[in-house]
Order: sequence, then structure tokens, then C-alpha cells
Amino acid sequence: MYYVYLIESCKNKKHYVGQTDDLQKRIMRHNAGRNKSTKAYIPWELKWWKEFETRSDAMKVETEIKRIKKRIEIEKYLIKNNFRGVAQSG
Repeated sequence: MYYVYLIESCKNKKHYVGQTDDLQKRIMRHNAGRNKSTKAYIPWELKWWKEFETRSDAMKVETEIKRIKKRIEIEKYLIKNNFRGVAQSG
């Protein structure tokens, strides 16, 4: 399985969208400062995620989300497309 995820900086509420095949390990890497583009905004918290069967599918959705510039529009997209959020049950 592959995941598309959105994390949010606890420091200043910036967000980052990515894809991975190991969600827990990837979040740990972000918080360990092992990603150049997120290092300055540690710590990060997972906010949204969704599973995909193939890396290709995950990469397509990641690209779609990264094209959306406004945070509110990103969240609308995530809700509409059945992403799971930390504030949601199930």
C-alpha cells in the first residue's frame, strides 16, 4: 500500500503534502529533520492520509493536491475524496 498524506507544522501551521509506502517511518523522518524542505518547521503532526493500491495512483493524487494553493481548498478536496483525518473516527 502507498499513502498520500498531509502534515502540519506545530511551530507555525505550515503544511506539507507527500506520498510514501511507510507512513509512520516517513513522519518520523520529517520530525528527525531528514527532509530538507520540512526541517525548519519541526515538529510535524499528521493531519490527513489515504491509502492507494499503487505508487502511480498515489503520485497522481499527490500532484493534484500540490496544485491547489489555498489551504481551505486542499481540505475540501481531502474531505470530498475520503481522506482520513486525525479528528475523525474510523
